[in-house]
Amino acid sequence: MTSDKTKKPWDGRFTVPTDEFVEQFTESVSYDKRLAHYDIAGSIAHAQMLAKTNIISKKEGDEIIAGLKQIEEEITSEQFKWLTTLEDVHMNIENALVERIGDVGKKLHTARSRNDQIATDMRLYLRDEIDDIVLKLNEVITALITLADEYHDTIMPGLTHMQSAQPVTFGHHLLAWVEMLLRDRSRLSDCRKRINVLPLGSAALAGTTYPIDRNYVAKLLGFDDVTQNSLDSVSDRDFAIEFLACASLIMMHLSRFSEELVLWMSEANHYIDLDDAWCTGSSIMPQKKNPDIPELVRGKTGRVYGDLMALLTLMKAQPLAYNRDNQEDKESLFDAVDTVRMCLTAYVGLVSAITVRHDDMRQAAEEGFATATDLADYLVVQGLPFRDAHAVVGKVVQYAIEKNKSLPLLSLPEFQQFSELIKDDVFVVLKLEGSVSARNHIGGTSPEQVKAQVSRLKKLI
Repeated sequence: MTSDKTKKPWDGRFTVPTDEFVEQFTESVSYDKRLAHYDIAGSIAHAQMLAKTNIISKKEGDEIIAGLKQIEEEITSEQFKWLTTLEDVHMNIENALVERIGDVGKKLHTARSRNDQIATDMRLYLRDEIDDIVLKLNEVITALITLADEYHDTIMPGLTHMQSAQPVTFGHHLLAWVEMLLRDRSRLSDCRKRINVLPLGSAALAGTTYPIDRNYVAKLLGFDDVTQNSLDSVSDRDFAIEFLACASLIMMHLSRFSEELVLWMSEANHYIDLDDAWCTGSSIMPQKKNPDIPELVRGKTGRVYGDLMALLTLMKAQPLAYNRDNQEDKESLFDAVDTVRMCLTAYVGLVSAITVRHDDMRQAAEEGFATATDLADYLVVQGLPFRDAHAVVGKVVQYAIEKNKSLPLLSLPEFQQFSELIKDDVFVVLKLEGSVSARNHIGGTSPEQVKAQVSRLKKLI
């Protein structure tokens, strides 16, 4: 027999107790108890509304609210006993409320369903998590801006196709990362607007016959508006999918950063070093110092992509309205939230752990004919059409390869074999400092522009 303590709200319809395996298979309290504080906040607001509209008395509303606050204290102090036989966070809290205040507690569920209740809990939860993730993004952005300011004139090779292309400043490279994270922050802020709409009051799927005041509840809970269609309200998980898409983009950006950190730290490049506290070693090779943190971030990116695909797949064939499939939405969402937050926290430390190897960066920039484009631009200024200049410089590069020389080490007569337009002033153009300084426009890599962008971004952040 089912005891009163674990009696299910639908027991009136059933003639036998729920099978023990079914109870284990259908329970979600083992993970959705994370939503307990949001569930209680929503229930308190709902009770206030029920009392305001005289659906229950003010005395009953006060008793319910006092009981919910007592339960919340027990949950916070970890004294609350969660029962899987009561299936989910909602039934555990409601059952505990009835135990404490009696039949009055049973009135709390008037004019609502677990369907609109969980949709509200998830929006409240995700709203707070977005705010926290935005703060973490700001910490990483601030750390990158600080580093970019310090190395605004440090020269490194800029690559395309992983081949030397043109020299850039390290500060400029770091600010490219900042731009990605700023877009992430903007996307999350936009996503939050669509999250911050209240579904409570939609009940199971069709609304309710009681004279509820949804706008009042929305005001109490800090929602900007209420949802407009009860069927959509209880079955919609677009807001969670949108967040997971934003989370996937954040992780994609962090993974790109991680790839570069791993490459830069490798013996082949040696552009940077990471503090020992942010690396690990090998169990067999004593010389190893491994960039495991960025590698793990890179790996965890696939995990968040999987969370997004899981929820997209979960929703792809669901008819209106709510279906039990949606119980499977939470673990993916929780996992993505935890993973993104942890990886952003890691990056705050990683950025501060970077030591720049100026000489190695510069030496790499001097290789690979990185100022070849500058030579072509020089010829254009002298009056040669760009396509002709491009062809001339291609021949110069081929000659330099054969002679095993870099462009700045060629003599003027050697240059003039290919074009008489080349004069003594070409050597200024071929210097790395000249190359980066010449790109002095908004979005350019010059040290002056990096400083200007740092100043702008500090004000923005």
